[in-house]
Amino acid sequence: MDVSGKSPLKIEKLVKKYGNFTAVNEVSFEMKPGEIFGLLGPNGAGKTSIISCLVTLQEPTSGHCEIFGYDPKVNPEYTKVLTGFVPQELINHGFFSIEEILVFHSGFYQRWHNKERIHYLLKRLGLWEHKDKKVKALSGGMKRRLLIAKALVHEPKLLLLDEPTAGVDIELRASLWDFVQELSQDGMSILLTTHYLEEAESLCDRVGILQNGNLRTVGPTRELIEKLTERKVHVFFDGVCNEEISSPYLRNREDNQAEFVIPHGVGVGDLIADIQCNVHKILDIKIEEGSLEEAFVHVLGEHQ
Repeated sequence: MDVSGKSPLKIEKLVKKYGNFTAVNEVSFEMKPGEIFGLLGPNGAGKTSIISCLVTLQEPTSGHCEIFGYDPKVNPEYTKVLTGFVPQELINHGFFSIEEILVFHSGFYQRWHNKERIHYLLKRLGLWEHKDKKVKALSGGMKRRLLIAKALVHEPKLLLLDEPTAGVDIELRASLWDFVQELSQDGMSILLTTHYLEEAESLCDRVGILQNGNLRTVGPTRELIEKLTERKVHVFFDGVCNEEISSPYLRNREDNQAEFVIPHGVGVGDLIADIQCNVHKILDIKIEEGSLEEAFVHVLGEHQ
């Protein structure tokens, strides 16, 4: 199925209501081919409801979704072939082995001779030595890896990751994110929801921040950080600095150090020139860049 040049995901004024409760309120955004897009927000913001509409677990109340130009509600057979989905919940597959499950799952997509792909995923996700184990014998981290293998067994073009590393250890989390970056470099488009904002900051080309079902902001990750946060500069002096420091960026002053908060457009050299202190008395300078977490808190705070 040729989808080259088409938008992996386009959502227009999506609304999802559960009775009188509006979980998603006219959300619109579009993904670019090959990008990692982070859909962020606190619990109950509407992230899982959006994904549920994309994979036809829920039907939108109104609005429109497209996956590579196909409406999941109208053409589910096309969109399911194009999409891989890793849900939040760990699913119990009873008494089947890992390899058996991947063989069965390949059959759902009419991939009857898929052993090469299955073996690649088993080895890449660290499941090869466990391929004959029954799912009930696996740890939570291994079950999470199995969910990812299932989502990728039919070689989808769009991968939906709903909290894929929730509750897993640091080592597994790091290996999974390395794999996600590899998939992106190979041209796969990835929609990610996560509460680990430091991971979203390092992984995502763009992010959208949801709150109470509303998309508050969307844009390139680094641009949002620079727009919504400031840089902290700690200047440490050699001994007590008795010189007067006059700067609009000064936030805190102690005997042998001073803390400044500067916009991203102001350089450290400009700051040192501005405070006009004796540079020979400066022992060290520590710079703290703004983070996605700070930008996230800023956005949510604006709409309390």
